Amino acid sequence: MEFYLTNYPGSQYGSDKSEVANQMAENNALLCLLNGQDDGTNPISDQVTGQPLYKNEIQVEGGEWYMNQDYDHRDASFEEILHFVHDNGIGVDGPNTLPGALPLYQAEIRAAQENALSNNLWGIGQEQWIQELTAENSLTQEYLASVVDAYYGLWGAFTENETNGMWGFYVGKTREDMEIDDPMGYALMDNKFFHPYLTYNARIDSSLNGNFSLKFDASKPYTHHSRYLRDITLLGSNNNTVTVNELNNSIKGNKGVNTVIFSGLSEEYTITEENGITIVSDKVENRDGVNSLSKVEKLKFIDQTIDL
Repeated sequence: MEFYLTNYPGSQYGSDKSEVANQMAENNALLCLLNGQDDGTNPISDQVTGQPLYKNEIQVEGGEWYMNQDYDHRDASFEEILHFVHDNGIGVDGPNTLPGALPLYQAEIRAAQENALSNNLWGIGQEQWIQELTAENSLTQEYLASVVDAYYGLWGAFTENETNGMWGFYVGKTREDMEIDDPMGYALMDNKFFHPYLTYNARIDSSLNGNFSLKFDASKPYTHHSRYLRDITLLGSNNNTVTVNELNNSIKGNKGVNTVIFSGLSEEYTITEENGITIVSDKVENRDGVNSLSKVEKLKFIDQTIDL
């Protein structure tokens, strides 16, 4: 939720998200974190009000479900918390809705949803589900969730459909797909409200023992998603490596020996220290960016490894 409510300076609707946060408070918004899973048999589902999020719907960066992109335990936290913010803060038009802070943005979401549905870009093969969503006035919420999930790479590793995301009923499997196949959906993410990268500090699970890559690597399914991270903290004491991306990373190591991996020769970078933070800056544009490192013991370049 912090990610969704972090201000996005210069954006059309997200420069100051305090109105959205305040609207959520005025609407008595409630997010319920529940044990188990949402499989239709969980008895607690009928005992709570508010937006549910189940334990088995949450992936932890560096954990087994995340690294393997296990869609039996797919990361639904982005979707469910988005519903929470959308319903209670941004606002939804139509019947059975709460007051919202961004009616103009919701109008754009509605227009994109209607276009996607009428042109068979979303809801593909889901006629009964679409009827149910129409009856409860939740078409825009579910459509936006499909857009957001694809934008942040949550369906890039999905193998049951070669071209579509969100279980196969949305044409956008990746950010690049969306831009071509659903330009109105892509436009909702372009300098409107949502950041182009993940702003939160990802605490990498202590079970990780090896490499965590922030750079996209087709052989590593999780990097469809991790490529949008830029701020991580390694937990535990295993000796791990981190491969940087182009997003000006902030990386904090754990109690083990931590190595950060770069794409170029050592001479193509400048290495400085400021207040105990090692700054590694790539001289080549749009490659490895500027990286702020703490509790990191080694820097690995193509030609050599440097001890700090």
